[in-house]
Amino acid sequence: MSSTLLLIAFIIYGLAMMGFVIAITGRWSVQVQDPDAYARRWGRIGLILTIIGFLSHLGFFFTRWAEAGHIPTSNMYEFMTFLAMMIVLAFIVVYLIYRTSLLGVFALPLAVIIIGYASVFPREIQPLIPALQSYWLKIHVTTAALGEAFFAVGFAGGLMYLLQAVDFSSKEKKHRREQRGVEFTIFTLVMITAFVASIFSFNAAGYSAKFETDVKVIGTDNTEQTVRQEVKYVLPPIVKPFESKTTEMQPFLGMTSPLFEAPSWMHGANAGRKLNTVVWSVLGGAILYGILRLIARKPLGAALQPLTRGVDPDDVDEIAYRAIAIGYPIFTLGALIFAMIWAHEAWGRFWGWDPKEVWALIVWLFYAAYLHLRLSRGWQGKPSAWLSVIGFLVVMFTLVGVNLVIAGLHSYSGT
Repeated sequence: MSSTLLLIAFIIYGLAMMGFVIAITGRWSVQVQDPDAYARRWGRIGLILTIIGFLSHLGFFFTRWAEAGHIPTSNMYEFMTFLAMMIVLAFIVVYLIYRTSLLGVFALPLAVIIIGYASVFPREIQPLIPALQSYWLKIHVTTAALGEAFFAVGFAGGLMYLLQAVDFSSKEKKHRREQRGVEFTIFTLVMITAFVASIFSFNAAGYSAKFETDVKVIGTDNTEQTVRQEVKYVLPPIVKPFESKTTEMQPFLGMTSPLFEAPSWMHGANAGRKLNTVVWSVLGGAILYGILRLIARKPLGAALQPLTRGVDPDDVDEIAYRAIAIGYPIFTLGALIFAMIWAHEAWGRFWGWDPKEVWALIVWLFYAAYLHLRLSRGWQGKPSAWLSVIGFLVVMFTLVGVNLVIAGLHSYSGT
């Protein structure tokens, strides 16, 4: 039942996004007699659909909780679906304050992409490992995710501002640099979308490849042992694990063996598979981005710019700032203070320079700098928008890159 409710939420979010798109395009359509009334009506429809989708998403969360017997935020599938739900909640809060339909055009796709991304991970309910068997799981993860959700809304506001403010027709060096920055941001979103599409496509086709590799583990008597581990790929293996033996591989486009193996210095669980995932994400993103560029016949930022027509840039700038200002204290509590208390209970220390801890601190310092520059130096407009966009890209690397690529105490969340 929980999976059905999540699918319903996913579909309704897509419909709500279309409602907001119609509200925006209708505002400057010559075929609409009263553009403002038309936009308000479709904005209300988009909001109602968003709330219905959120309620379905909330139903998924609680039914999954009942099925699992613990709060469903213990692995990547559960956490990312929860993060998407918090992004929708943050969007609803900010939308009710500012009533800007354009925000739904950019915020809701983030939730949709993240739900799709979550769905590539194993959905089976797993028992909690000892480190997660604590009431701090509810407190730490939920508040950290809610803070990151408001950062996502700030990212949407910042990207909206840049799409409106960047001159895509100029050939000046400064403007070209800004154009590349916007395109890189859009490419990142396209890359995640392409990764999700690749995983679903190869899963549907039943593709698999298997390798055997030796892994060193610490036994119960603290002695080092070498065990044989099987690594399964669902994407064609461009990169195989270091010093591994191929036990099964289906041909793909004439490729009957991996092109190369992961470097010896890349450590951690399933390092080769993770590198293979990164390579596929970049390749898939490049192909999908190229197709979209051919269809649009212009940079994607320039193609999206007309959507921002008629929107007050000061309002958009204010939305991004307010969202980040709301999210920052929540993130501080969840990702730092509560996390350190839990770390002390679980591992006997408040801080241990684990990669996830370090990157959470980097995120916190980045947004602290954003708020400082905004309030004390008067950084508004483009500088503020760029910081809100870059900040959320750092957040996404912390959530995705650190969990899946860098080995650490939080690696369990990437299984």
